[in-house]
Amino acid sequence: MDPLSLLEKYGKGNPEFLNLIVNHSQAVAKKALEIAKKFPQVNLDFVYKGAMLHDIGCFFTYFPKFNEQATEPYIKHGVIGRDILEKEGYLDLALVCERHIGVGITKQEIIEKKLPLPLRDMVPQTLEEKIIAFADKFFSKVPERVDKEKSVEEIKKELRKYGEEKVRIFETWYKEFLNKEESL
Repeated sequence: MDPLSLLEKYGKGNPEFLNLIVNHSQAVAKKALEIAKKFPQVNLDFVYKGAMLHDIGCFFTYFPKFNEQATEPYIKHGVIGRDILEKEGYLDLALVCERHIGVGITKQEIIEKKLPLPLRDMVPQTLEEKIIAFADKFFSKVPERVDKEKSVEEIKKELRKYGEEKVRIFETWYKEFLNKEESL
C-alpha cells in the first residue's frame, strides 16, 4: 500500500490542501522514523505509513483557507480518518488516525468538554502510535511553517490549553523518545 496514493485519492479535489497535508505528513514521518529507529521492536513500515496517513481525515473537516466548505469540525479528523482507513481495510493504521490528536483524548474529556466525538478513549496505546503522535506535535499545518519544527516550549504552550496532564504526557514522551533527561 502506498500512503501517497491514498492521500491523493481522498484529497484529489483540493490540490492545495493535498499538498499541505502531504508536506506536513512527510515532515512528521521523517521525525517519527528518526525516533523509531532507536527502538528495535518498532515496525518502521507501520510508523511510516501511519505518519503519512494520520491526517487523511482532514480532507473532510473545516480548515481555514483550504477547506472552508466542509462542515465537520477539525477535531473530528481523527475519527473520520479512522473510518476511511477501516473502509480501505487498514484497521491497525485506522487507530493511528483516531488516537493521534494532541497526546490523546479520553472518554472522560469527551464527556466533560462535550466534544463531538464518539464516547471512547482515543489515546495512543502502542509504541508506534505514541511515536507518531509525538512527532506530529512538532509540525503545524500552517503553509509557511509546515516543515519547520516547533520548539518544545511552543508545543507545551499549546498543550497547556488542554491541561497540565497533557504537558506531562508530552514531557514523558520527550524523555523516552529523545533520551533527554534535562528539565523541560
